[in-house]
Amino acid sequence: MKKGHSEKIQIINKTKGKLPRLPFESMKQEVLRKNYELSLIFIGNALSQKLNKTWRKKDKPTNILSFPLEKNKGEIFINLNLVKKQAPRYQRNFPNFLGFLFIHGLFHLKGMDHSSKIEKREMRIRNMFRI
Repeated sequence: MKKGHSEKIQIINKTKGKLPRLPFESMKQEVLRKNYELSLIFIGNALSQKLNKTWRKKDKPTNILSFPLEKNKGEIFINLNLVKKQAPRYQRNFPNFLGFLFIHGLFHLKGMDHSSKIEKREMRIRNMFRI
């Protein structure tokens, strides 16, 4: 974790792609609070497919995977290649879709499943960050 950061977020880019400037720490803080330790790892198609096959039994790359590790600790893996490719399909640009998925992943770490309740909460956070 970064020393001196109360947000407790570690961002790792395992791709050659450049990350858009998004307030990942602030978003994480809004959803999970400051005592939650989060690793945000940006990956490519190969690792995404491997993780998706191992943990979800789906042999294809996916755009995001969230793994709660402990009560206040988790990981989010985001496939930058797929996010770039899929963004137009959702009428979003790349940074916007990346933020949208990251917020969604944060709520999964919080233990929420797909429902109207998660959508309402996500919408509030997305509006806060103009996503």
